[in-house]
Amino acid sequence: MKQKECAVLPLPKIALTSSDYPRLEQLARLAVQKGDLDGIFLMGEINRADIVADETDNVRPFVTIGSWVTHCTNWGAPRRTVQLVWPEECWSDPACISVLTPLGTALIGLRLGDQMPYFVAGCLNVVRVQSLTPSDSKVVPFFRRGPTRSGNPFDDDPGPTAA
Repeated sequence: MKQKECAVLPLPKIALTSSDYPRLEQLARLAVQKGDLDGIFLMGEINRADIVADETDNVRPFVTIGSWVTHCTNWGAPRRTVQLVWPEECWSDPACISVLTPLGTALIGLRLGDQMPYFVAGCLNVVRVQSLTPSDSKVVPFFRRGPTRSGNPFDDDPGPTAA
């Protein structure tokens, strides 16, 4: 009986910024203590990453917290653009992906063109970065909240003087 050959995808080199590293490590440690498999994956990525200074100009851009990433996966889903965020910033916006998800962890530290394997529900997937807008780029939000009168961040109604 002939064994089936399985191609092994080499893991790409990844980098983390020195400002994101402490919080990522703390997030992963807390998740690992709870037995969270996504936390174990994130801890493994943190342990193999190069840590670079935030001000490094001579390094090709890589995915950091806040980056906008257009990616595709091996399972045939169309290209998708997402912003990598901290777990508490990932409400119900489909354009945001938490770094503490399998896909979010797979994306952190990747560069344009890199491919990274990751598991979801026991199935092996591969994500490929197709375009990248670093978090330090000037991305204009769709909605901009103006100054508030009352100090309440949800009170941006100018009242009767608006006419």
